[in-house]
Amino acid sequence: MTQKPKIVIIGAGMAGLVAANKLYKASGTKGLFELCVIEAGNRIGGRICSSDFGESQVELGATWIHGIHGSPIHEIAKEIGALESEKPWEHMKGYSEDPLTIAEGGFKVDQSIVAPISKLHKQMMDYSRGKLIEECEGNNREVDYCRIAAEVSSGSFRPISIGSYLRHGLEDYWSRGNEGEELDWNGRWSWRSLEEAIFRMHDNNERTHTGAGDLFSLDFNAEHEYQELPDEEITIAQGYSSIIEYLASGLPAGLICLDRKVARIDWCPEIVGYLDSGTRPVKLHFEDGSTMEADHVIVTVSLGVLKAGIDKEPGMFNPPLPSFKTRAISRLGFGVVNKLFLQVDTTYDEQNAGHPVFPFLQMVFHQPGSESIDKKIPWWMRRTASIHPIHKNSNILLTWFAGQEAIELESLKDDEIVDGVAKTISSFLSQLDNSGLVDRYKFKNGSVNSVKNSHPFKPAKILKSGWGTDPLFMGSYSYVAVGSSGEDFDRMALPLPSTIKDGSVPPLQILFAGEATDREQYSSTHGAYFSGVREANRLLQYYKCNVY
Repeated sequence: MTQKPKIVIIGAGMAGLVAANKLYKASGTKGLFELCVIEAGNRIGGRICSSDFGESQVELGATWIHGIHGSPIHEIAKEIGALESEKPWEHMKGYSEDPLTIAEGGFKVDQSIVAPISKLHKQMMDYSRGKLIEECEGNNREVDYCRIAAEVSSGSFRPISIGSYLRHGLEDYWSRGNEGEELDWNGRWSWRSLEEAIFRMHDNNERTHTGAGDLFSLDFNAEHEYQELPDEEITIAQGYSSIIEYLASGLPAGLICLDRKVARIDWCPEIVGYLDSGTRPVKLHFEDGSTMEADHVIVTVSLGVLKAGIDKEPGMFNPPLPSFKTRAISRLGFGVVNKLFLQVDTTYDEQNAGHPVFPFLQMVFHQPGSESIDKKIPWWMRRTASIHPIHKNSNILLTWFAGQEAIELESLKDDEIVDGVAKTISSFLSQLDNSGLVDRYKFKNGSVNSVKNSHPFKPAKILKSGWGTDPLFMGSYSYVAVGSSGEDFDRMALPLPSTIKDGSVPPLQILFAGEATDREQYSSTHGAYFSGVREANRLLQYYKCNVY
């Protein structure tokens, strides 16, 4: 009796579980395939990880459904009723339209200063992503903002990175006379340094959005290739992990194997005559010394793991991957983004009803090296754009870190983090007692009213993610780095072997899925989903099965 084709999927995250579901359902009662999902960790979900914190549900990994129209994630969430919950969750709603923006030293920044720079930054980013093209290049384009974006990107400057593009745009903005009068802030801020710092605050937001630790490493020309799904962005009330649990529930017990870490994948690029022996062409070696053979392996590990796998000796693949694949892996960027949640003990009385327990605080920091910096604020807080409740009136606060600051966060002890955040917040809110705003933001140890109060803001408990140093991920999500291109995502998605000596159709020994294999939706959960569908369909078409 001819043995069934054996398909092994490495990784029980979104891409792996979607591929497994599609293959299992296509096989149906016929049992066309022998199917197995291998997961190195002790849980399913990969970079999706919902968690309880305080009385709320939060996301340590993937957080947003980025556009609900056409999103398979949204469809599943609706189907299983995951968009509503009686338990509080991380949904970022209920704030006033204008956040509270404070410059280092405790100076409240009026929206008349913040708004023009924020608009400039947003429209420049929108333009780089292919939005506003007609508005910015037409005769009725808005003064300054669109014109700057269009001219900076198409003029003699020819930006290479998003960082250089944005910086050039800000300088162009200033060259047109868009600069205010000097500020009466005890010489701590000039108008230009304040605008530059506001612009840099939005840069820091963009770092967490794109995953690029430095926007000067984020490629400009590829930015427009990313395709956002239409309509609003939302979070999942019952947690992103509810989607993972739903996908896993469609698979039979025992199909997913946890705590099985692959050490090496043997494959056979030269297959002529090899399969005649009846031996399967791929062999997995596990860290516990056991092995497993397969006809096809779908690799869904993160780009960070692949980068480490091709750099070490011996490598993850034997023989090594072809150069077109390793070069794509090396060139693409893979950033570290971490989230920090803080639970604060608050007092909240009827007099303050309707006001948030804590503001949506945007933090405008001095440039490193400035003589005006508050030396009590640690360096790893200085590229954090904001800190805010996870929803209005929540006592759970959230702030994001990217790049080196995100990696540093992982190495710090809890008390070091609490101390650093407390000093930062107290410094920024030190002057609020003069405006009456401080009456809304009271804490167990007293109101935040003076830096001299030994930073009375004191989180009672924290929770942080740690994607950068976790050996199963080694980062958060991919981006197009300078020197790379969207074509590298296409190369990532190509199965192996890519050629065969006798010219016949190459067998699909090793296939690749995951967010870093989708040229238009990289870095997203729906990109990971679509990649799982793509590779399952590739195998179904190979075996001439119906593709749905």
